[in-house]
Amino acid sequence: MTFKPGMTRWERIRATLRGAETDRTPVALWQHFPVIDEDPHKLADASLAFQAKYDWDILKFTPTGTYGIEDWGAKTAWQPNGTGVRTVTKFGLDSPQAWAQLEKLDVNRGYLAKQNIALALTAHELKGSVPLLQTIFSPLTTARKLAGERIFDDLRQNPELFKQGLEIITDVTLRFAQEAIKAGANGFFFATQLASSRLLTAAEYQEFGETYDLRILKALRSQAEILVLHLHGEDIFFELANRYPVDIVNWHDRLTSPSLVEARNLTNATLAGGVNEWQSLQNGPVSAIQAELQQAIAASGGRKYLVAPGCVIPHLTPAAHIRAVREVVEKQAEKA
Repeated sequence: MTFKPGMTRWERIRATLRGAETDRTPVALWQHFPVIDEDPHKLADASLAFQAKYDWDILKFTPTGTYGIEDWGAKTAWQPNGTGVRTVTKFGLDSPQAWAQLEKLDVNRGYLAKQNIALALTAHELKGSVPLLQTIFSPLTTARKLAGERIFDDLRQNPELFKQGLEIITDVTLRFAQEAIKAGANGFFFATQLASSRLLTAAEYQEFGETYDLRILKALRSQAEILVLHLHGEDIFFELANRYPVDIVNWHDRLTSPSLVEARNLTNATLAGGVNEWQSLQNGPVSAIQAELQQAIAASGGRKYLVAPGCVIPHLTPAAHIRAVREVVEKQAEKA
């Protein structure tokens, strides 16, 4: 494996997306900032501090995972947990008829607006030095966060009403994303948490997931330099990486198939993974973290690969363990 010395973050990421030679393998980890993430100024400060401390090649901006449902009446609370995600204490709707009655939200007001204010503050300080991605959720993912497990009955028993809700969520999500571009986002981390055969059939996901996902991603493709598809969970529909207009695919490669080796033969998208955030990264030791990453880099073939977790890392991950991830790629740069 050869490396091209002395690249900026942007040069490294752009070369990686092309499959070209780089000075080292790019790396990015991300986490939630619970309680802090309720205040846009504090969230921006925490994001900037995280970036300054570890110097990631991509800054995946991570607002609270429930930001998309608060303005529709859902209630959440911080109940301490490892992921750093707030708990939904009251769902935003409770009947099939309510889907068609969802408000067409103004994304420049309320909880949604706070997320792009935080992003804009972060972008202002970064001054374009690192690719900055806003996190957005698939419409079906937002629907589940908003209504809970009842969505599975609604999409099967009242599909037309449910689709009216998905139309509204899709429109709001797209307008939110377009405002994120104005705020300084260079792209998006598009997360779907239902593209799994454990939850839906492939046909169901195509009808209630893919249809609306593509509407957003196609609209953003010309405005975003980097689009990351995050396939959350196990038994995922990995083939979406080839059907969606994305640059990078991220999934729990340490927990579910395909492996990095298998994925290399399934898609031409850049692969993002290799870090087992709930096992080795959280528990250590450092030697195990580094051995695992060296194996992942080798498995990836050394091109079109970003060292990354399967999802957010535990928010109390020891700093020494996070630093261990950086040390693996730093040693590559030293050899360049």
